[in-house]
Amino acid sequence: MDVRAGIIVLFCLMGFTCAEPVKFLDCGSTTGKVVTVDIAPCPNQPCVNVTFNSDVLSQTSTALVHGIVAGVPIPFPIPIEDGCKSGIVCPIQQQHKYNYVNLLPVKTQYPSIKLVVEWELRDDNHKDLFCIRFPVKIVS
Repeated sequence: MDVRAGIIVLFCLMGFTCAEPVKFLDCGSTTGKVVTVDIAPCPNQPCVNVTFNSDVLSQTSTALVHGIVAGVPIPFPIPIEDGCKSGIVCPIQQQHKYNYVNLLPVKTQYPSIKLVVEWELRDDNHKDLFCIRFPVKIVS
């Protein structure tokens, strides 16, 4: 089984029913509030869909993702860092609901490991529209 397919199956087996909301921890959303987080299969990689409400006006948004291993945050590259190219129509308006969608790339060279993913979407002032953490298990 391909690692990408394996992680999709793993999410489903872990109780993260495909395209159903997953349990997450808010890790410091300051300019927005998360409504739901879904992880669903996309054509090549799992997709993360975060529905959130914005408390601010922002012309841009930038995503940052880290894998937290043994308490140490390790940068985790994603294909599109620009939130305005990930399902959000910018400028982001105050008191509006948005659906941010991006891929969670899993490379074949990643080792089998349990970790926590920390996903942030920052506004113009580098404050978190959302910051979420959720557990992941990569199987190779």
